[in-house]
Amino acid sequence: MEAAGGPSTMGGVSTTVPLILGPTGVGKSRAAFEVARARGGEVVVCDSRQVYDRLDIATNKPPPEDLREVRYHLVGVADPRTTYTVFEFVAAANAAIADIAARGRLPVVEGGSMLWADALAEGFSLAGVPPRPERRAELERLPVAELAGMVRRLDPEARLDERNPVRLVRAIEVLEVTGPPLASRRTRQPPPWTPLRIGLTAPPEVVDQRLAERSRRQVERGLIEETRAALAAGVPATAPVLTGIGYAEALMHIRGEVTLEELPEVMARANRRYARRQLRWLRRNPGITWFDATADPVPGILGFLREHGI
Repeated sequence: MEAAGGPSTMGGVSTTVPLILGPTGVGKSRAAFEVARARGGEVVVCDSRQVYDRLDIATNKPPPEDLREVRYHLVGVADPRTTYTVFEFVAAANAAIADIAARGRLPVVEGGSMLWADALAEGFSLAGVPPRPERRAELERLPVAELAGMVRRLDPEARLDERNPVRLVRAIEVLEVTGPPLASRRTRQPPPWTPLRIGLTAPPEVVDQRLAERSRRQVERGLIEETRAALAAGVPATAPVLTGIGYAEALMHIRGEVTLEELPEVMARANRRYARRQLRWLRRNPGITWFDATADPVPGILGFLREHGI
C-alpha cells in the first residue's frame, strides 16, 4: 500500500513502515510484539501515556519479558511531571524509525494514541487536533479578553484575530494538546517513509470483556499504590499521565469518590467509551487494512506484510 507518487525513501532506501492500530483492549501490543519478533524488528510505541517514566500499570507498558526479547522505543522516556507534546513525539519517533531502518531492522509502530499516529504518518495540521467538547464548552463561557490572554500565555508569538472567540477557542484547544508555536501547526510534513496501516478489530463484547479483565488486573497489581507513589514524588494530579484512564479513576478512589470494589468497573466503563471513540476515529481512514483480532491476527498480518515485500 504505497503513498501517492510511490514509496517514500529514507537515506535513499525505500522504507515501508507497518503501523498496528486499533481500539484499546483489542490486542495491539501483543500483535506488535509478535510481528517485531517474527520479522527481526523493533517496536516504536505511539502512546501519549506510555511515553512517561515510572507509571507502568495503567499505561499498559510492555512487560519485562517482552522488553528482553524485542527492543522498544519511546517507552518511559519523559518525566511524568511534565507535558510531552505530540510534536516532540513525532520528532523522536521519526529519529527512532530512521535508526532502526539504518541498522537493517524493521520498525513496527504500535499506535495507541490516534492523534499521535496520524501526526506521525501524515505530518500535522490544526485539522489533526480533534475538538474536546467538554473543554470547548468551558472556554466558550469565558469573555473574549480572557481567551485572548490565554492564547498569549500559551504562545506569545501566536498571530490571530483576538476579537474572534471561535478562533481563540480553537487555538487554545490546539495549544493545550500540542504546545507552541501555533504557526508550525498549519502545515503538514509527511515522513520520509511510507506508512502501511494495519487495523485490529473485534466484536464489542470481546473488547469489553478484555477491558474488564485488564481493569481488574491493574487494580490487583497495585494501581492505587503506584498512583500514591507518583503523587508523593511530586507528580501533580493534573499531569497528563495522571489524567489518563486508570489513574484518573484511581485518584477518584483516593479522594473517596469511588470504593475499591467499584474501581475496576468504573475504569472499564471509561475504557469502553474510549475504545468506541478510537474506533470511530480509525474508521474514517480508508487506508487501513483490517484484521479480526477475536483470535490471533498475527499470521494474517505476517502474510499481508509478505505481500508488500516486508
